[in-house]
Amino acid sequence: MTAVDLLVTNLAEVVTLAVGPVPRVGPAMREIDRIPHGAVAVRDGRFVAVGPERALLRSVHLCRGGTRIDGRGGTLVPGFVDAHTHALFAGDRAFELPLKIAGKSYSEIARRGGGLYATVRATRRASDAELLSTTAGRLGHMARSGSTTIEVKSGYALTLAGELRLLRLIPRLARRTGLRLVPTYLGAHAIPPEFRTRPDGYVEQMVRRTLPVVAREKLARFCDVFCEPGFFTVAQSERLLRAALSLGLEVKIHADEFVLSGGARLAARLRARSADHLLRSTEADRTRLAAAGVTAVLLPLTAFSATPAHRSPGREFVDSGVPVALGSDCSPNSWVESMPLVLAHAVHGAHLTPAEALTAATVNAAHASGIADAGRIVPGFPADFSVFDLPSADHLGYRFEAVPTLVFRQGKSISSP
Repeated sequence: MTAVDLLVTNLAEVVTLAVGPVPRVGPAMREIDRIPHGAVAVRDGRFVAVGPERALLRSVHLCRGGTRIDGRGGTLVPGFVDAHTHALFAGDRAFELPLKIAGKSYSEIARRGGGLYATVRATRRASDAELLSTTAGRLGHMARSGSTTIEVKSGYALTLAGELRLLRLIPRLARRTGLRLVPTYLGAHAIPPEFRTRPDGYVEQMVRRTLPVVAREKLARFCDVFCEPGFFTVAQSERLLRAALSLGLEVKIHADEFVLSGGARLAARLRARSADHLLRSTEADRTRLAAAGVTAVLLPLTAFSATPAHRSPGREFVDSGVPVALGSDCSPNSWVESMPLVLAHAVHGAHLTPAEALTAATVNAAHASGIADAGRIVPGFPADFSVFDLPSADHLGYRFEAVPTLVFRQGKSISSP
């Protein structure tokens, strides 16, 4: 028998997502690999065994000092992977709500010096200690909602030194919170005020000065760009992303959120790791993304809060054969820390099934984040999982208020940072 240091038993269901392609596409997104009355065993922070409880208990035993947890008839699922966040920032933008309610657009608020630029001013002023403290608090809330792997973008400094500072804080946040954080360079979040009349000059600075440092110091896994009128054109985006690719970075694109910007087409042309938002993308764009193997990272709560007239097109992307992942888009514009809430909006708003939404928030989101050993319960993988007081995974997405009773990262219980 194998000695283990953690057992979780008395579960109604264990959902592993262990079998099948990565990423899941089309009908495969509904195959989530359920084990009724399952159990999991962990040793040294990694899954050792998973299966029906009776069979598993015949093959493992608790070592001295080990822990057996009563799942109380709940459902155990892999730790969520949040594939798109802007969680590293200072301040808030609650003052914008009356403007949004009055019908002012994101771009118009930004042109007035609000929106993103208000967060840039607050983030530039904040000390490292302030950014670490407030961001760790947000990440802690996200973890207690079941997120154990989280993509984190820079993008609220918009200067060479400021963006590098933000990226260098991400490993410190990972150590402080115990979470797996995936850093993304998003210097191309907006044209900084200093370059308002010379946007090509800012792109030149990122290409010639910032990206080489990011790549040399391995500060980010990805380079992202906000490809949208008033921010970065397709030509500017392509120049930046091709430079990133030449330096060994993978690329992502904020595409077609407010208008049909051409961002999805660019993502397909470059075979980007993901194209994100995609509210205005067309059927032809979906066909291109499917053929190129680009993952669509959908952000249904951002669509709900920022562009309520346009629901996130989850059903359309799944039916077009595009791998679909989910993200919270946690930011001052869409302050969302709960992935279970994202799943609920993916189901009720984007028209995914509960199984598809769970796939999109685990194995497919891990793929979109470039992580091979997350989002599934597989022996040898880090023991990242949550237990919900729910009779089955079908209730994730069905219920808006789902909160896990237990969250584990590498076999250790999540606690406040």
